[in-house]
Amino acid sequence: MTTPLNGPAKALRLAAIGATLVALGGGFAYAAGWVGPAKLTPQRIIDTFEAQAGHHPGYRKNHAKGLCVSGYFQASGQAASLSSARVFSQQNVPVIGRFAIGGANPFAPDTAVPVRSLAIQLSSDDGQVWRTGMNNPPVLAVSTPQGFYDQVLAGAPDPATGKPDPAKMQAFFAAHPESAAFRQWAAGYKPSDSFASTAYNSINAFQLIDAGGKAHPVRWALEPQTPFAPLPGQVDDKQFLQHDLKQRLAQGPLRWTLRLTLAEPGDPVDDPARPWPAERRSIDAGTLVLQQVDGPEQGACRDLNFDPLILPHGIEPSADPILAARSAAYSVSFNRRSHEALSEGAKP
Repeated sequence: MTTPLNGPAKALRLAAIGATLVALGGGFAYAAGWVGPAKLTPQRIIDTFEAQAGHHPGYRKNHAKGLCVSGYFQASGQAASLSSARVFSQQNVPVIGRFAIGGANPFAPDTAVPVRSLAIQLSSDDGQVWRTGMNNPPVLAVSTPQGFYDQVLAGAPDPATGKPDPAKMQAFFAAHPESAAFRQWAAGYKPSDSFASTAYNSINAFQLIDAGGKAHPVRWALEPQTPFAPLPGQVDDKQFLQHDLKQRLAQGPLRWTLRLTLAEPGDPVDDPARPWPAERRSIDAGTLVLQQVDGPEQGACRDLNFDPLILPHGIEPSADPILAARSAAYSVSFNRRSHEALSEGAKP
């Protein structure tokens, strides 16, 4: 059932979640050739981020605030028949990762932003690398390039309040019924008290390629093994999630189950706004074990571009055009912050 939008408070809540996702969506639209250069360019998108959050040289242009972590992935072996990727059969695959919150402000309070992300790089012993960036929402709000552009416009902060205009957001969602699944998720979203107890979703679909060359459409999620606890009602610590993660890791490793959900014929594998039926077959592909924090933007993740199209043999992208566009947008952001860091001595 679609969750209705009741009043400005709910519209602002949806806007807060949607805006941090659509920030990259705007970049996607241009990079994929969806929106003409007279309307939207990578330069203009980056300038828009900085106009909203301030100029922060050397930082990522979305998910700017984060910290590096490291650990390993231990395969269960259950996915080895579906993909020839070595990560699904190797016992211990080194992992470099990064937790972050959405948005372009690296100094935002951890709990002020509803979108959380986890990006990881897995390096298997056959020399292959797999990078994947995941977010806590399971779907996006729109299905089309024009929808991304519409959301960029609707989510622009009102100069008088510094926040999106609830009326514009309500009008946007009313004009985009494909946002129903996202709205339903956002309306029921309850933030946990930790990065460690948050689930992270691929959102986009990919294809597992088995040893015989057969493709198996799939989405994946990292499901936390840390029990859920709600975020406290009032948090004064601006580094709350980062401090919490460091404290937890000081006591021992943290674990997530990598769950692969397989599509069936007719499922929307190229539409990130449409969920798949809950009864779809899923596989426990293994366990992500994170062992330590390497420091906010100081560890090995600092110079990594978590491009979702860096895939090992045995995993291929779906035909979702957003994937190719994400790759191009990530490249623009990476090149910009790298240049800023070199020229201004800022932290990448």
